[in-house]
Amino acid sequence: MRTIPNRVSLMTMSSYTAPSTSRSARYSDPHVIKAEGATYTPAALATFVAEEMLRVAQLPPDGEIWILDPAAGDGQLLIALLGQLSVLDRRRSIVVGFDTDSEALNECASRLRDLFPECRHVFDSRDFLSSPPERRYDLVIANPPYVRTQIIGSSQAQDLAARYGLTGRVDLYYAFVLAIADVLGPTATAGLITSNRFMTTRSGQAVRASFLSRFRLRSVFDLGDTKLFEAAVLPAVTVAQGLSGVQTERIPFASIYSTDQQCADAAQSVLDALRNGNSGLVKVDDRCFDVRRGVVDHGSTLEGVWRVANESSDDWLRTVERNTWNTFRHIGKIRVGVKTTADKVFIRSDWESIQGGEPELLQRLITRHCAGRFKAQPPQLRKHLKRILYPHTIDEAGRRTTYNLSSYPRTRTYLERYRSELESRQYVIDAGRKWYEIWVPQDPSAWTSPKLVFLDISEKPTFWIELDGGVVNGECYFLRNERGSADDDLLWLAMAVANSSFIETFYDHRFNNKLYAGRRRFITQYVEHFPLPDPEAPLSRRIIESAKLLYEQTPKPDAEKALDRLVWEAFGHSPKS
Repeated sequence: MRTIPNRVSLMTMSSYTAPSTSRSARYSDPHVIKAEGATYTPAALATFVAEEMLRVAQLPPDGEIWILDPAAGDGQLLIALLGQLSVLDRRRSIVVGFDTDSEALNECASRLRDLFPECRHVFDSRDFLSSPPERRYDLVIANPPYVRTQIIGSSQAQDLAARYGLTGRVDLYYAFVLAIADVLGPTATAGLITSNRFMTTRSGQAVRASFLSRFRLRSVFDLGDTKLFEAAVLPAVTVAQGLSGVQTERIPFASIYSTDQQCADAAQSVLDALRNGNSGLVKVDDRCFDVRRGVVDHGSTLEGVWRVANESSDDWLRTVERNTWNTFRHIGKIRVGVKTTADKVFIRSDWESIQGGEPELLQRLITRHCAGRFKAQPPQLRKHLKRILYPHTIDEAGRRTTYNLSSYPRTRTYLERYRSELESRQYVIDAGRKWYEIWVPQDPSAWTSPKLVFLDISEKPTFWIELDGGVVNGECYFLRNERGSADDDLLWLAMAVANSSFIETFYDHRFNNKLYAGRRRFITQYVEHFPLPDPEAPLSRRIIESAKLLYEQTPKPDAEKALDRLVWEAFGHSPKS
């Protein structure tokens, strides 16, 4: 362990005046932020990361100290880290900063040379991922760019995926994390600010596995919806050291998310609430936060989803597990709704006004504007009452195919008007698909089956039964019973569980991943793990019948509350737990 040495005063840092080519011009445009992953680090967060790094850092007892920021931006992270070092340590430091934005790198160089002239500085405008340095570093501090691979382009995405073993729809910062592992010395320390997405998403599996197998993790912080960034990023801080082999230590893990509960304790800032080492509710300004502490639980595999594990949370989940018969994925595969990649062509609310008459192949579309708990609600605005032109069908062999447009003249005439736009979807053509196909279709033969539909993102779980054969849009997910009609009651049981306050508590214990304003993501990798009680148990039969009654009589608040209590009881808990 290393004690934190004297630091540069806050007055010295805050009195620094940036050059005219400041970050404000470049990062005021949200489209630039999205395309370039440009999210500069607030000074307070940079200091927090530097402090956490140096609590565990083992600096070389003599000789040079090599320090790296592979995406230096305006230099705020390096300033915070150097500010935590003693003057003697700074005098033997060689500071290396990479950034492909020469304007930002010039600003970084100017700030560092003014504030820390005693250090040696090396600035490199090359892409760190394209030509990572061969040497090892003692301290690495980074806030890599957050850019989804569909934005950076398929060619670069494929190259990064091949080089770092990434799969699915990944983010550029995933590659940065893995590249940093290659330049981190065995006793070196890294402090990384990333999106918290890697902890829970399927595309983050390679990153989770690499953190556990290629680093010695010392602490993890999920900063949740604290809004420390102006950009819509839910940040996480990971402090790690070099490691060969598999992590065996218990890894301290803290999370902080906003809550609507009442708070007694108070802190000066979100970061102070994390520094004080306590769990529980804490008020910062006019917001209340729930701070949870424990250790990283990633299940039985290195790729497992990360959650905060502690004694009370584990006890709560063990009780649920004892009362769990199976999970939602036992019912069937959770699927995302249709994605046309040309919604303006395929999805409209004004089909009756189309010149030449309505196309023949229209289907009712279930969108987020139909969402309701237990039962869909008619959209309030006519513009939200939409239908989809659906050119797919099932052939005699039961395979999905496309309609022959020659048999549907109004559909053919309409689609021909947009042919150039539809053919510009090169990925459709490259996949051997017809130019007028929907990119992610559904199985038309399954439309008439009952299905449980739910919103992708919502503050409260919003699940409803669909019995009218509509097509689910891509902003929603759905679950169809694939076990035969005799098991259709499983859908009603699942709807009751999914709409309960119990599942909110289960979600927060099991996944603990919220978006801004307390909203949760209800996506496949979460919902498929939702528990089901024994469907034949008397209590479950009451739950199923109550759910069916609510479907017929929605809204009925008293009945919802009674059903909610039944769900809690089915899993061995009471709402107060």
